[in-house]
Amino acid sequence: MRTFGLKTALCFTAVLALSATSLSACKSTKEILAVGQAVEKNPGPCPEAFALYEASRLVEFHGAESYSKVGFTAEIEKVRSLCRYFGGNPIDADLELDISFGRGPAATSNTATYEYFVAVTRKNIDVIEKQIFPITITFPEGVNVVTVTEKVGKIIIPRANDTTSGANFEIIVGFELTQEQIAFNADGKRFRVSAGQE
Repeated sequence: MRTFGLKTALCFTAVLALSATSLSACKSTKEILAVGQAVEKNPGPCPEAFALYEASRLVEFHGAESYSKVGFTAEIEKVRSLCRYFGGNPIDADLELDISFGRGPAATSNTATYEYFVAVTRKNIDVIEKQIFPITITFPEGVNVVTVTEKVGKIIIPRANDTTSGANFEIIVGFELTQEQIAFNADGKRFRVSAGQE
């Protein structure tokens, strides 16, 4: 399990080069991804956890945007979370991400390293912290799609007092992308993780 170390003195002002104010206006996959609920009873709800729509998929092209030019791909399929908090203690949250990775016809090797981020935000206000996690995937011979479950634990979110609930925060995940890849996703182009493999 990966550990999310919150640096309370550090405040990020952007996720995916989007300003904090525009972040709240972005589409997300929270309508289509399963969002888990806390197993233990808390005095309030857990922060909502979801994949940002514009960052939930990665498609690498070698040249034109066509199936024959697809290199490596990836898609965050589901986001699950649980959290614990009581009294004046901070929120302690864990995440599970189901991520599928693809190897298209233009991929030049059997191994690729991807990066995804986990960001904690004050809902509709600003980003408290963002951390980036690399993941290296090796595709076995003859296998072009691999699905893994990534676990990120110890996401500690400070609370102002014992009346501050998890509903004041969000946990947002996505891939680290170029501006071109962000625009590609925002346009709604549906190259799936198996693009070019048919």
